[in-house]
Amino acid sequence: MTVMFRIERDVLAEAVAWTARSLPARPSVPVLAGMRLEVTEEQRLKLSGFDYEVSAEVTLELHTGEPGVVLVSGKLLAEITRALPAQPVDLVVDGAKAVVTCGSARFTLLTMPVEDYPSLPAMPPAAGRVGSDVFASAVGQVAVAAGRDDTLPMLTGVRMEIEGDVVTLAATDRYRLAVRELKWQPGQPDFSAVAMIPGKTLADTAKALGATGAEVEIALSSAGGTGEGMIGFSSAGRRTTTRLLDPEFPKYRSLLPTEFSARAELSTGPFVEAVKRVALVAERNTPVRLAFRNGEVVLEAGSGDEAQAVEVLPVDYDGEEMNIAFNHQFLLEGLGAIDSDVARLQMTTSTKPAILTGGKPVEDDGGAPDYRYLIMPIRLSG
Repeated sequence: MTVMFRIERDVLAEAVAWTARSLPARPSVPVLAGMRLEVTEEQRLKLSGFDYEVSAEVTLELHTGEPGVVLVSGKLLAEITRALPAQPVDLVVDGAKAVVTCGSARFTLLTMPVEDYPSLPAMPPAAGRVGSDVFASAVGQVAVAAGRDDTLPMLTGVRMEIEGDVVTLAATDRYRLAVRELKWQPGQPDFSAVAMIPGKTLADTAKALGATGAEVEIALSSAGGTGEGMIGFSSAGRRTTTRLLDPEFPKYRSLLPTEFSARAELSTGPFVEAVKRVALVAERNTPVRLAFRNGEVVLEAGSGDEAQAVEVLPVDYDGEEMNIAFNHQFLLEGLGAIDSDVARLQMTTSTKPAILTGGKPVEDDGGAPDYRYLIMPIRLSG
């Protein structure tokens, strides 16, 4: 028997869970369901997963380890490590089996052929850094608007545009559009690149790396550079890569209105709760209707012979009276993304796109908000 390593249970469980994110639910070949564990000569444990689209790798420091490589079922290892007691974990390789021992618990796993496992792709060149919390927040705000219809792949991604020290993220599913600008630290001040990143992969990665509390390094080549067609992210001993989508994307900047005829500001929390309550009687595709007038907004859903709901909220409103309707789920997701105690809804007419942002003090109104959520109204009959 070869003792591959001993490590604390919490450290191992977290690393295994993070790596298992990249494993395919239905692998095209059985070996892709495996997680590769390697103990290096430098007494480091590397856990990796790869499905030819997304790769993930975690590097951990070891006190006790014997160099070697083993491949086991990643999902099963994740379930086992999550359930182990809070004691040191030993992993021993015995022929075609790997034995995991923790306290009085003992699990025997069949190993898979390491030689059949694909090599992880190399990281593209490092392009710059951004705080993990800022990155996770920004991606979460934008990915909510990415499409989920795989027959329209360009709408399932998040577009990342980099110009110097500004990163712009954008996503749309044709019914709403989310745009977020953030500052980062480019490796070169004139760095410029555009990448279309699978939305779900980016959201999962940003959320996972956001928990590290460290900076995230973004690895991406400029146009025509090495590593084209791939983007990488790394932070605190974790790295992940993903293939990019076709860069085709709607010319979204022209969709963002710059002039409005009405502005409404509401406390976000009460607005969210009211929309949720009124939406209880809304069928899946029926809208929540908002009637704005000076000092109040009336929320309504349901009509005729159906169940109906009405609620009135105070509002700081500037403009002519307006009746407008939205898909309640899209409205709620936008309200959840603005990250502000005050929601500002700017409108032109009841049939043109509205812009939802976080409210800012009047004295700050000179600059455009760093996050904008465009939402298409639903045309009211009659």
